[in-house]
Amino acid sequence: MKVLHQDRFKGEIKMQVEVADDLWHLYNILSPGDLVYASTYRREETKSDKIRAERGEKKRMTLGIRLEKIEFGEFDNRLRLLGVIEEGQQDVGAHHTLLMEEGEVLSVIKSQWKPSQLERVRRAVEDSKKPSVIFVSLDDDEATVAVMRQFGVQRLADIVAGGHGKMYATKEEGDYYGEIIAKIKQAYSLGVPIIVLGPGFAKETLLAKGKEKEPEMFSRSFLYHTGQSGMTGIQELMKRGMGAEVLKDSRVAEETEMVEKLLEEVGKDGLATYGPKEVREAVKVGAVELLLILDSMVREKDVESLMRSVEDSRGRVTVVSEMHEGGKKLESLGGMAALLRYHI
Repeated sequence: MKVLHQDRFKGEIKMQVEVADDLWHLYNILSPGDLVYASTYRREETKSDKIRAERGEKKRMTLGIRLEKIEFGEFDNRLRLLGVIEEGQQDVGAHHTLLMEEGEVLSVIKSQWKPSQLERVRRAVEDSKKPSVIFVSLDDDEATVAVMRQFGVQRLADIVAGGHGKMYATKEEGDYYGEIIAKIKQAYSLGVPIIVLGPGFAKETLLAKGKEKEPEMFSRSFLYHTGQSGMTGIQELMKRGMGAEVLKDSRVAEETEMVEKLLEEVGKDGLATYGPKEVREAVKVGAVELLLILDSMVREKDVESLMRSVEDSRGRVTVVSEMHEGGKKLESLGGMAALLRYHI
């Protein structure tokens, strides 16, 4: 994310979406009631002698909409902002949807920016500078290609090896690995590390073929053994903390590590508590060292003051994405948990 302009008196921040991860940050920054300006397309109605106005061509224009609903498209890398046109050259009062994607610029005006929203803007600027990671999790029969986003690990493709059983047409041995390499190439950008993982020896074969066919692309490749392949193998690798030299700058890895540490403390009845009621009680007595909270809960009314109370007592707050495995585990604990300074 790039911040192009900021007017504190007006409550306006103008931002540019640089990478797909920025859309997830925007989803958590925007709220119903915000006034959002962006360039968009809208059909121009043309007047004629007919009773009904004829539909004209779509024209590019800048509109300001009062936001009513935000929809995040995880798989099509788009953010849909639905609301009522408040400012623009036509159709004031009508509903319109702004589509945000990479490269788009928007201005957001809020009556009051919450500290957590300003922190999210700062984090989005920092996160856009961090590299993503490509995962290839495979065995002899199937491979999954996924990419690490700041909101979680996104599955890109599943490739099935041919030649297994009567119902499959026979393929040459190299086709399976060639297809995997082709899928990796579609997601790859310069300098992005590739983690190859899985059980058995298929991962070694892929790595050898990759270095032979695409030496530059596989110049930053890492090999890890896991008990399972697919998305399960990727989550296994992240939970074990392996690949720290690659994953250390990833927000997802950082959040997953914190959740796993929390679960470890819960498992041994250590310095941890979970659930909204229990966490609030711990915050009241100043016992919270680290508060973990789902990003979807930050929008709730009293959560902002809860986070501020933790920080006032010299504790730390980490907002965890609900889109990855660590976030789902935190959600199962009530969406809110804490590591404590002492037992209460």
